[in-house]
Amino acid sequence: MSIIDNSLKRILRYPGVIGYIIFNKEGIPIRTGLDNATAVKYVGLLNQLIMTTRSTIRDIDPQDDVKLLRIWTQKYEIMVATEEEYLMIVIQKPTE
Repeated sequence: MSIIDNSLKRILRYPGVIGYIIFNKEGIPIRTGLDNATAVKYVGLLNQLIMTTRSTIRDIDPQDDVKLLRIWTQKYEIMVATEEEYLMIVIQKPTE
């Protein structure tokens, strides 16, 4: 089993995790635990947010980059982790 598969199994064991999406720099979902339409919607919207955030961070310090973006809403917590070739979104309902 690959390192990615082991990491996904570990992430999915956390309480409240609804799903995940791994996508490439072009915004194409590679693996997901959600239905395709939902995955495409999240990737499209969050990829725009990551690009804007990355631009802002680089305006502050050109040598810096975004590694993790964490968003808390009333219903969900959404985390976007960035790597060289891929990005990962994890969606969960916060535990009480």
